Amino acid sequence: MEKLIIEARINEYAMRGRNTKVPWSPAEIAKDAAECREAGAAIVHFHARDENGGPSHDAETYGDCIARIRAASDILVHPTLGFVTLDAPAEERIASVVALAHDAERRPDFAPMDMGSTNVDRYDPKRGGFRTSDLVYRNSTETLHHFADAISGAGLKPYLVSWNIGFTRQALAFLELGWVARPAFMLFVLTEGGILAGHPGTAAGLDAHLGQLPDDPGLLWSVCIHGGGMLELVDKIIEAGGHIAIGLGDYHYAEEGCPSNADLVARVAARATALGREIASPEDTRAMLSMS
Repeated sequence: MEKLIIEARINEYAMRGRNTKVPWSPAEIAKDAAECREAGAAIVHFHARDENGGPSHDAETYGDCIARIRAASDILVHPTLGFVTLDAPAEERIASVVALAHDAERRPDFAPMDMGSTNVDRYDPKRGGFRTSDLVYRNSTETLHHFADAISGAGLKPYLVSWNIGFTRQALAFLELGWVARPAFMLFVLTEGGILAGHPGTAAGLDAHLGQLPDDPGLLWSVCIHGGGMLELVDKIIEAGGHIAIGLGDYHYAEEGCPSNADLVARVAARATALGREIASPEDTRAMLSMS
């Protein structure tokens, strides 16, 4: 079985109310990334944040984060395009990543493509309703085709993101059309905590995605759970040949004693070792995904 790629999803747009270890500033992000690399992560996914934890979308902040990450370790860098906080034309959403691709010190390795559109309002059954009612994460086929061309044109690796079976089928269509090259990397985003956009963070939720996949050695898949803990699914993913993306950006893990991102990576790495699966380094990951 191929080596396990561990990705640390270190902050997303998580605040610090449940776990104070969520990194926000470029210095905190870089330090956290280095600690995750030491614990076994090959990739770090981050969202640039302002000093109060709010979203930041400017290229300079992203460039500062990436430069600091690169100075601290060899971990592969995967920034965001802004999720639902940046509802803008495709060219604007991808502009910062493309601009940074031409700067060796601030260049990311991946750029994400969420392969469809979905409502991302959070349902709160205790309050008997939704916290919001108009948050739509828009990713038209035209937008995604633009992203695919722009990302590959900049020499970066497209990172396919699937929230549900419709997204997975769309991603497979892009592969069939040659709009995204193999070997491809796809993340299944299972969702909990009142986020209804993805399949549940359960074995059955994951199996719904896996049931759509062809027998294709050129498609590597990974899993995260946004809004819920994923430690109970780790063994299933490792034994099925998948890869794992975990971190405080998705869930606070307060019931686990408020661990750091590196603590979570170390727990995944330990389970992989116990199950007889080697951990992929950044160099291994580049080779597995045919990255330059």
